[in-house]
Amino acid sequence: MLKKAKAEATGKPAGEGKDLSQSVLDSSRQIWLAGLGAFSRAQAEGTKVFETLVKQGETLESKTRKAASETAAMARGAATAKVREVQKGVGGTWDKLEQVFEDRVERALSKLGVYTQNDVVRLSQRVDALSDAVNELIKATGVAPKRPAAAKKRAARKATGKARTAKK
Repeated sequence: MLKKAKAEATGKPAGEGKDLSQSVLDSSRQIWLAGLGAFSRAQAEGTKVFETLVKQGETLESKTRKAASETAAMARGAATAKVREVQKGVGGTWDKLEQVFEDRVERALSKLGVYTQNDVVRLSQRVDALSDAVNELIKATGVAPKRPAAAKKRAARKATGKARTAKK
């Protein structure tokens, strides 16, 4: 509107200034009325527009939440699988390291002449077998073995010690 009024003003002689000012006033009034109309329409339809925007926002929010939860579930699954894989690898490595350590300690102890648990078990089995053989020999011959002198002295001390405690 203003462009039209300005174009008319530049093309006309100076005597028609009143027409120009009237044209500017008319344009201003039309702009004002258009603004009032827009305001009135916004008031009338504003609630409807607001409700429509809220519905669109809710729809978008539910889609976004669904996508986020699916992504989180996939990431959680992948992370869990990776943790299991790493645990299996670390467990095997730890077992190998433990075995290497045990082997080295066993070799070092055998070089020093220290008996291992296996050696003690074997010796214990041999002593048991020898003890069984001696007991069977005693039963077969019927002869009781002679006690060494040190064992006799210990037995005598125990007997006198028991007698003393009984007197008290």
